Amino acid sequence: MRSDVVHRLEQEVGVLLRRVRRAIGERARLVHEDLHPSAYFLLVHVAEHGPLRASALVEAMDLDKGAMSRGVQHLIDLGLVDRTPDPDDGRATLIAVTDEGRTRLADMAEHRRKRLDERLAGWSDDELTAFVSELARYNATLG
Repeated sequence: MRSDVVHRLEQEVGVLLRRVRRAIGERARLVHEDLHPSAYFLLVHVAEHGPLRASALVEAMDLDKGAMSRGVQHLIDLGLVDRTPDPDDGRATLIAVTDEGRTRLADMAEHRRKRLDERLAGWSDDELTAFVSELARYNATLG
């Protein structure tokens, strides 16, 4: 019955969410032993889209200014990001990932992908491709 399958889907997504929460903590520690998991998301976003003004980071991450400011300061204290003057507006600053931050993110990503590939070693290329396609479809449907 479809309702039973939807219920099972909810349960499996719940398991996935718990694992993701744990994985984010592990990823943060792999980047820096003192990196807070919440600041990890800021770091990744700045690495992918930066340099950014704080206001753009607030909007993109849907954070209040105080939480963003604390997270950025935490990243600065760890040497993972820095602030530089915005060349387009001397009153503003840009937040950018440092070379150290980029290196640590790259090392973590390599470790993460290697571990994932090892854990999925029993899956054929076709099974993995099909799963990725269906997961993308699921995410697009719910997005």
